[in-house]
Amino acid sequence: MKNLSNDQIIQLNQYSVYAEKPDHPVFTLEDIMDTAKTADCLKTVEVISGSPNSVVAASFFMRRYGMFAAMQLTNLTMYDEMWQGTPGCLTFGAKVEYGNRTVSTYTDEADWKLVDHREEAIRFLLVQANDLIQQIREAVAVSPLTLWENIFGFLLWQYHVMLNHPATASEARHDLNILKDDQTWAGIAPFSRFAKYLNGSEPSALLNTTVRTTCCFSKDVPGLIQCGFCPLK
Repeated sequence: MKNLSNDQIIQLNQYSVYAEKPDHPVFTLEDIMDTAKTADCLKTVEVISGSPNSVVAASFFMRRYGMFAAMQLTNLTMYDEMWQGTPGCLTFGAKVEYGNRTVSTYTDEADWKLVDHREEAIRFLLVQANDLIQQIREAVAVSPLTLWENIFGFLLWQYHVMLNHPATASEARHDLNILKDDQTWAGIAPFSRFAKYLNGSEPSALLNTTVRTTCCFSKDVPGLIQCGFCPLK
């Protein structure tokens, strides 16, 4: 079933999210959320990406997941749609991109659907991300702040773009305010982690700044470089 326009598919692909079956599937979201499989899934990421250890691999994977989260929120603002599939239907596959081996995200096009309640949809995305972060931390000693910031960096850029475009500015502002609302984060954190990340600034004001407080370790992955937000610069 075709639920996405060609423009949407192109946009997803730019963030390494695909509406097709992977040529080389490695695990699903359901797999990595399974306590008995989490460590093995991260070891797979480590081998594919060439990461030097499990901590770097965990951070690398959350950056890939962060791209998927950013594309969900971008589609919400632009098309009132988000991914609404089950964990077993979200597949991660090995792929070569720009000459580097990586792990990309694969979805069923039919799972991208119209959203009825934006607050509930955004909160569900955050709850799912939090559950994933907590599960990864059961297997690897990595900072939760590092993993959250791996998501936020992509959100920062997408909201910068959407807030500065007349066609999306109003909806983007509405969705951004939901993300900044402490109530949206109830049960996840005592405050909005994204509002804390922005620290009172507009997304556009934070581009090319050391907005991160932790290093994502991209500098340690073969083929990648230190990210523009790194506090170690």
